Amino acid sequence: MAAGEDGALSREAVLDYLDSHPEFAGEYVSRARATQGRDGVPIVNWQAQQLFSRRRGSRHFDQHPETALGVSTFFPRRPLSPARRYNLRKRSPRKQPSLEKLSKLNELDLMLELIRDIANELDMTNLCHKILTHVGILTNADRCSLFLVKGSRDNKFLVSRLFDVTPDSSVEQAMNATGSHEIRVPFGCGIVGHVAKTKETVNIRNAYEDPRFNRTVDQRTGYHTHSILAMPICSADDEVLGVAQIINKATGGHEFTDKDEEVFRNYLTFCGISIANAQMFEMSITEYKRNQILLQLARNIFEEQTSVDKVVHKIMKDAQDLLKCERCSVFLTEDLHEQFSLLFESQRRRRQSLDLSAHPSTEPPRLSAGIPKTSAQGVDFSKIFDLVSGNDADKGVQSPSASTVAWLLESGLAKHVASTGEVLNLQNTGEDSRFQFTEEAETGFRIKSALCLPIYNRERKIIGVAQLLNKHNNELFDENDEGMFEAFAIFCGLGIHHTQMYENVCRLMSKQKVALEVLSYHATAREEDVGKLLSTISQTAQMPAATKIGLYDFRFNDFVMSEDETIQGAVRLFLECDLVNKFRVPYDVLCRWVLSVKKNYRPVTYHNWRHAFNVTQTMFVILKTAPFSSMFSDVEIFAMMTASLCHDLDHRGTNNAFQSKIESPLGRLYSTSTMEHHHFDHSIMIMNSEGNNIFQSLSDEDYRQAMSILEDSILSTDLALYFKKRGSFISRAQGGATDWTVEDNKSLLRAMMMTACDVSAICKPWEVQKKVAELVYSEFFQQGDIERTKLHQKPIDIMDREKKDELPKMQVGFIDSICMPLYKVMAEKWPSLHPLYEGCRTNRDHWQALSQQKTTIVLPD
Repeated sequence: MAAGEDGALSREAVLDYLDSHPEFAGEYVSRARATQGRDGVPIVNWQAQQLFSRRRGSRHFDQHPETALGVSTFFPRRPLSPARRYNLRKRSPRKQPSLEKLSKLNELDLMLELIRDIANELDMTNLCHKILTHVGILTNADRCSLFLVKGSRDNKFLVSRLFDVTPDSSVEQAMNATGSHEIRVPFGCGIVGHVAKTKETVNIRNAYEDPRFNRTVDQRTGYHTHSILAMPICSADDEVLGVAQIINKATGGHEFTDKDEEVFRNYLTFCGISIANAQMFEMSITEYKRNQILLQLARNIFEEQTSVDKVVHKIMKDAQDLLKCERCSVFLTEDLHEQFSLLFESQRRRRQSLDLSAHPSTEPPRLSAGIPKTSAQGVDFSKIFDLVSGNDADKGVQSPSASTVAWLLESGLAKHVASTGEVLNLQNTGEDSRFQFTEEAETGFRIKSALCLPIYNRERKIIGVAQLLNKHNNELFDENDEGMFEAFAIFCGLGIHHTQMYENVCRLMSKQKVALEVLSYHATAREEDVGKLLSTISQTAQMPAATKIGLYDFRFNDFVMSEDETIQGAVRLFLECDLVNKFRVPYDVLCRWVLSVKKNYRPVTYHNWRHAFNVTQTMFVILKTAPFSSMFSDVEIFAMMTASLCHDLDHRGTNNAFQSKIESPLGRLYSTSTMEHHHFDHSIMIMNSEGNNIFQSLSDEDYRQAMSILEDSILSTDLALYFKKRGSFISRAQGGATDWTVEDNKSLLRAMMMTACDVSAICKPWEVQKKVAELVYSEFFQQGDIERTKLHQKPIDIMDREKKDELPKMQVGFIDSICMPLYKVMAEKWPSLHPLYEGCRTNRDHWQALSQQKTTIVLPD
């Protein structure tokens, strides 16, 4: 091994020796560390080999903290960029052979040495410099230049990567000599252009006699060009990657011989492979950077949603940085608020067409709405964004001046793209007669090249145009730029749509808040009505006694009561439970709440205030009979009574299935138990209204419990949930050993009690039951009529007016499937509920008799 000047071994010498003797490295590390492992634990030989292979770059590892045994372990690194992987893979830079050493090699060894020198070089600048210096050594050329192919498939040209490189020049010297202004040569022009186009080798003995030679460089530098040898560099697919040119042979008569051509050609064959690899490496780095920028762009879009202006500005800035252009502009074709207004208006009209009070339509309703397309003629831009490179970096969103807007629109390029949807890549704006480009008066900016494409929304409608102007360093926008800019345009469309949706959601939330305030005001009872009811309560003589009006009887009949008497009866139910005193509910709050609840029941045929009052009265009777009076706490009783009175608030006279069929807002808001969720929400809305919170004096814990029971109880009136729970309830009730004080069992019992009260009209005296059934079917048939005439669908039998003669039979089916199983098991478990079962059984016999007699029931109008 070679030693340094002071006699010590150099680092490079040690590394070279280790590379040549891997077995020594493994043996040495194993031997040296075998008795010196942490805590006396030896390090095994394979780990030493891993250490060595890590230094050699075969894989990359991170050293993990030692394990409990003191043995080092290794884990793969996180994913790295192509450039980072390349830098980690490279060892110390391979020292380029000196000219003196190369001069001692024969021709074959010299060729192999130079090929080895470029084999693993992936940096394009270093590779080009090595190729040119090697060519100079092989051919004894005085100066060398390399031109690489750029441009699109239909518009290719050559660009000087390095120019006039000498065999002994460094990379830095070559870069300084080339400068920042590259030489661009179209295919077919000049000597190198001719070589690129024809793939022919050109060997010119006297450059000044060839008409293709340009003497300008010689005249400017004072250098005299005698001879030129130019040859194409091709890929494995015989595609021209570039042209190498050497000038003036340093020995002899300045002319390049046939032998020089052969050596030149042989070496450039290998150079083509290396250049292709380096270009692929450059492309992988570029794609990695682009992917990172697109990921960042996606993050920006979903992080910034406060305004369209900020989102578009971020996208423009990122596009300008990646695609290296002087100017970026975005044109929005119309006010996007108008699009969403059109969408919401179409949905409103569709809902209106299904309104229950509307007349039947001869056409089926449209159950989907889209945004109408605008005409491509007469394109107008509602907003324009403009960002110039180097300006506005820290100023935020800047609106262009009126003169700038006029100048941007003057050429007609943006309007053309907006109207046609065409992607335009103008590499020389002066040659396109369709558009008239002028100099901007304020800044003197001139448009040399432009890339312009449409921005689409998710309905594939053009909502804007994105435009890039003048790529840096006089480069042209290529196919890669087009693909990247199209991705940016997609993100731009997503960003605009996402932000606009957010703005509209905020606007709708504000509207909803205002509407809720208005609704809350109008949903609350009038103060004069509250005062009147308070006056009645204060005068005990005017309040009907609970026993007098039959509030403690399952056979209670509300048909004999006036509306005011039902209101007084509802207040009396809460007073009889002593809830007002136990929870310190102010009388005015109780009265206002009862009146507000009544006000929020719609005047539908059956599911109205009277139905709610009857359900509450049945719940009151059950809770007042043993053992239920001691089974539930006061908070539970308060919540269950409240749920009974509120369980059908704002009922529209139609069921959950109907809300789904017409795609109503409620149907979209709740996929299951649609109306029941709405009833609960409406209950909360009333309680949140000023002066209506009857739970206001509850402790925090009691309040949470009451609200939870209120919600569960109202949702339990959904018959779909009843069928799911009934089997479990029956098995527990018939089990005999069920502890009904356990919360899970008690919750199940409360759900069954709500259903028992909700359908308790089936247990009333026959004349009451018959009248209620007529009201129920009258409401059902109204829904069936809407389904038949407006939705053009056949209603189910129970809602089909054409089958009204089968009403008694359908009632028997309703009793057998829903009512009898529940009342039977409840009566067997709790005998105090036997009147419910007996009333249901008696009414079934009446309906069965009518069914057998085929009696027609006359329904009210």
